[in-house]
Formats: sequence, C-alpha cells, structure tokens
Amino acid sequence: MISDNVKKGMAAAPARSLFNALGMTEEEMERPMIGIVCSYNEIVPGHMNLDKIAEAVRMGVAEAGGTPVMFPAIAVCDGIAMGHIGMKYSLVTRDLIADSTECMALAHQFDGLVMIPNCDKNVPGLLMAAARLNIPTVFVSGGPMLAGHIKGKKRSLSSMFEAVGSFAAGTMTEDDVKDFEQHVCPTCGSCSGMYTANSMNCLTEALGMGLRGNGTIPAVYSDRIKLAKHAGMQVMECIRKNIRPLDIMTKEAFINAMTVDMALGCSTNTMLHLPAIAHEAGFDFEVEIANELSDKTPNLCHLAPAGAHYMEELNEAGGVYAVMKEISTLGVLNLDCQTVYGKPIGEMIENAYNMDPEVIRHVEDPYMKNGGIAVLKGNLAPDTGVVKRSAVLPEMMVHEGPARVFDSEEDAIAAIKGGKIHSGDVVVIRYEGPKGGPGMREMLNPTSAIAGMGLDKTVALITDGRFSGASRGASIGHVSPEAAVGGPIALVEEGDIISINIPEYKLEMKVSDEELARRRENWTPVVKPAKGYLARYAKLVTSANRGAILEVKD
Repeated sequence: MISDNVKKGMAAAPARSLFNALGMTEEEMERPMIGIVCSYNEIVPGHMNLDKIAEAVRMGVAEAGGTPVMFPAIAVCDGIAMGHIGMKYSLVTRDLIADSTECMALAHQFDGLVMIPNCDKNVPGLLMAAARLNIPTVFVSGGPMLAGHIKGKKRSLSSMFEAVGSFAAGTMTEDDVKDFEQHVCPTCGSCSGMYTANSMNCLTEALGMGLRGNGTIPAVYSDRIKLAKHAGMQVMECIRKNIRPLDIMTKEAFINAMTVDMALGCSTNTMLHLPAIAHEAGFDFEVEIANELSDKTPNLCHLAPAGAHYMEELNEAGGVYAVMKEISTLGVLNLDCQTVYGKPIGEMIENAYNMDPEVIRHVEDPYMKNGGIAVLKGNLAPDTGVVKRSAVLPEMMVHEGPARVFDSEEDAIAAIKGGKIHSGDVVVIRYEGPKGGPGMREMLNPTSAIAGMGLDKTVALITDGRFSGASRGASIGHVSPEAAVGGPIALVEEGDIISINIPEYKLEMKVSDEELARRRENWTPVVKPAKGYLARYAKLVTSANRGAILEVKD
C-alpha cells in the first residue's frame, strides 16, 4: 500500500505518533487509507449538504475495510460571483483545486481517494487531480437542486437572471422579481438546469469515473446518501483490483464523454474542461472534434435553459445511462471503455431504460439531428468559438448584423440595460478571456439581460470570455485567439458586419484582410490590472481552445 510509506517501519514512527494524535487505532493503520476530498462549505448552495455526503462515504469506506480520512477542497458559487470582480476568481480555482488536492494526497500518501465535488470548477478541478495522481479514485457529487415553482411553472436560476432583465425592460414588477427570488432555488444542490455543474457531474458517468446516477440523483433524495455509501465501498474495490483513473480516462473515454455531451446538450464550459482534464491524463484533446461528433450524434435532451425539463426529470427518465443506451444504438460510443465498477461501460448500460421519451427523446425523434454544441471558425475566430446550439432559437442559427463593441462586461451590461442595443445587433465583449480578464468571466448577466428584455430572438453576443450553462440564445464564447494576445476580436470596430452561421460552423467579420492588417498596425492592447493569484494566473494561462490550462513557458 502507498500509505505504508507513512505507517510501516521505524522510519515512519514519527508519522505514526501523529496518527495516534488523531486518535487513529493500530487496526485503522493496518487498513488502506482513503482520502475523502470534501468540498463542503457554507456559502455555496450546492455544497451545503456535502458534510452529509462525506459522512456517508466514510461509512462506506469503513464498511468495506478502509480507513477514511477527510480533507477539504475549495469551491466558488458562480451565481454569487456573477457580474462583478468575483467572477474573475471562478475558473482560476479549477487549478487551485487540482494543485491543492495533489499536495494533500502526495504529502500524506493516500491509497485511494473519493472526490466529493458539486459545482462548476470543483468537478473538473478534482478530475484533473485524479488524472495527475492516478491512484484509485471514485467521484460522488452532492447532486442537483430541485426545480423551483413560480405561478405553477418550474423555474431555475437562469429564470432569476432573466427576471432582472425583464424588470429593466419594464415587463416585470419588483414584486414579481421578489417572487422569483424567494422560490427559484428551493433546495440545496447544484442549480437545477443543465448548467456547468450538472453537465460535468453527468460527464463523470460518461467518462466512467462516477457511479450510475451521480449526475442526476437530486441532492435532497435519500438515494444520494446511498450512492455516497456505495462510492466509499467502490473505491475499496478499485484498490483491490488496482483500477486507476488513467485506466478509465482514456482518449476513447473522452470521445464518449463529448458524444454524450452532444446528446445531453451540456454547458459550453465542457469545451474548456474536457481538454484540461485530458491534458492531465497525458494527451491533447482538440475541441474541434465536437463538430464531427455532433454531425453523427442527435441532441436528445432539452433541459433548462434550452427547454422546459429539469435534472429531476432526467433522473426519473433513466439518467445518463439511459441517454447512453439510446445513442449506443447508433454505434457512436466505445462500449469497451473501463469504469470504476471494473466493468466496461457497454455492460453497465445494458440494463438502462428510457422511462420518458419526451425528456430523453429516442434517436429516431431527436430535438435536433445534430449535437448540442458547435465549434465555429472564421476570420473572427481562427482557432475556435463555441456555442450551445441546442439553446439557440431557429431564427438565430444564421444571423448577420452590426457589431456593438465593448472592452468589458460592465460596459456591455450598461448598454443593454440602458436600451442602447437594438434588434439585429451583435454585441461583442472582449478583453474578458483567460489572460485578458484575467480569469475568463462568465457572461450570464448580459445574456440574461438580452433574453429578459426580449431581444434573444434578434441579438447575438460574441466574447472571448465564456458563458454559464444557464445562458441561452446565440451566445458564442471562447473566441480564440483572445483580444489580449492580439486575436482578431481585438480588431473589431463599431458597426463592422458580423456573420454567424452555426449550421456551417462559421464566424466571420466582413472586413478585408488589408483593412485588418492596417488595424493591427495601430492596435494597442487593453491591459487590465491584476495582482496576487490573478497576476500569476495571467502569466501562465493558455488560450480557451486549449482548455485554458496553465503552462510554464521555457
């Protein structure tokens, strides 16, 4: 056992004395030591129940013959951090989480890990750590929130942000907004639509790192506690069979995950996180493959904000495994990929059933023939631009209009709420990328303002920042290269005609190469001040199309 390095022999006597200080018995020291990485805190609704999940995991580990030892991981609530400087500190925590987990696991020589994340950067950060450490690991999240109920209709956090936009447009009263405020988030858990947290938790199942139901069993269900106990038991089985993350997270498993992403209609943030996790697993994963997978994978689910269904309904319909069973009939999945169960994914989905063909459409009757995400390219985005096309209205799949250019999210929001954006416009928000932000803020506030003011049918938004999974509409993010490094988005001028063609995967500005060259000669970057961790992050971070990974340059 790895933990023998701190438990066995005379050289480990000082460490054993410290284990004694913890109240650890000799019997406990004889067993495999399992680190329980718990993201519990009292500021994130998706994490307020993780102490209970951790206790259930502890019971499962102990019952299966291991010694559970808990240590923490941080987590930011994107909903609370949205729209101010706090959002600069969201994506950047992904690497802090991976780094700190690596430090704790190796410093204390754990034999295995159970990761307990729930929210947006927490899940990918811990998946990155799992790949980096490559010791037996199982994921169990805190589960999604139940949908809110307002005036007889189910609602979620995206509705709350849009309500603020409706208030600005004069179509909602302050009392209406208060009603949303009080009822849109009724329980603990990750927010109830197919936002980033739920997208990534679902993809732990598709990757093989999470148990069945990890992405969909609601936080308040007793089945979530049972799942946590089984996660504790299963990590012990992984140790006995020596099943490690890199046995599971192969390139084929990532292709499976992105294919499932297309069927589910996940958040565009998955296009940042999957390449970053793959990088830790030792290989490059180009997001452009999304279009190839999309062309042969139909979109079977329309969960909020794309549609009227919520995570609890996906769970009742059969969950991620039922979605995988549906698309497996098309031959688009590698069914031999390993899972934490010690069985291939094909065997695991054999007994999955689609209980609700409206929530999970059959492949013969999809919501869209193509997958939920598209990667766009053109002279405005030579590397990538990413859009959640399953949340784009049909009339906005092809759009052309004048650019309205802003060098910060705040300036764009002021213009939108001030009534300065008009039908047909293309809002361009730049210098919000990984390096330029720094931190690559989510743009849920401006997209929600556009939707809330009824402009989502006629206005597009393009940014080198990113979008929350709660965003909907023609919202194109991750434009690379970003403005801060001289990408073409830095050269867009007010009134330039922007052409968007999602079916043909194109994003272009109708400006000649000669004119762009002239503009480049006169270009001066906008530099936003940063200090502390953000300053260090800005120096190391790569572009969005590479997953905004941190890279030390020679």
